[in-house]
Amino acid sequence: MRRSIMTLLPLLLVGATGCGAVGATQEAVSPTTVRVLVRDINIRAAGVDCAGTGPYTHFHNRAPYRVLDPDGAAVASGQLPAGTAVAAFAEDLGVERMPTYCEFAVAVRVPQRTSYRLEVDGRPALDLTSDSSEGPALVAVVPS
Repeated sequence: MRRSIMTLLPLLLVGATGCGAVGATQEAVSPTTVRVLVRDINIRAAGVDCAGTGPYTHFHNRAPYRVLDPDGAAVASGQLPAGTAVAAFAEDLGVERMPTYCEFAVAVRVPQRTSYRLEVDGRPALDLTSDSSEGPALVAVVPS
């Protein structure tokens, strides 16, 4: 009995370490930035940390997010960083505080898919649009 166990042990170890390795390839992922512009039109100085206001309070520093593929599978997840206030208008209003939007940007690595959606803090997912104007990015504007 002991001899048969010693004979089978190497075979069992080889089988255990080889499971799933045959033909398994890792899917290639590409770095991109998920950018969300929350159009809350708050009055604040451009460049300061911000969070969504009013109906957008779920957009904030450390809010959980998931990037979803067309089938609803999560391809990236994490926590949002602090948002950054960006001017709502291109013209210089000559004042320190102005109407701003709150922009969130997070670097992710995602596999190639036909489309993506962004879920923040368990809320309904938003469609993300590809935009390469400032480098590879997936962008959403809230409200759309």
